Amino acid sequence: MKRFCSIFSQLLELFPQVEFEQAVREHKAERHARGFSSWTQFVAMLFCQLGRAHSLREICGGLASCEGKLKHLGVVKSPKKSTLAYVNEHRPWLLWITMAIYRHLQCSPMERRATFESRVNCGSRRERSS
Repeated sequence: MKRFCSIFSQLLELFPQVEFEQAVREHKAERHARGFSSWTQFVAMLFCQLGRAHSLREICGGLASCEGKLKHLGVVKSPKKSTLAYVNEHRPWLLWITMAIYRHLQCSPMERRATFESRVNCGSRRERSS
């Protein structure tokens, strides 16, 4: 039987949980956490970016709709709006900078030199300037 991974889980594999947990300990991101891990917050924020969610309601509703499939991503249950708002405000932002730098250093030198415009078609320059 063939096993297929979702694109979302493949993206999460780019951020190994060992390095993520090390960064969490380094920045003491879960010092006052009560049951809501930094990894769950990371999964929710990545879901927000990929799904182009504009509100906490969209994030929490989207994650709740696929709650049974979240367990293989390391998320026990989908977050509530108030919990997500609280951790977004109180967790140290340096954790996310550390993970972005880690991911950037893992890229090949050619990928690091590439600009955003060279990877994604952002429209013509005339459209962006107006």
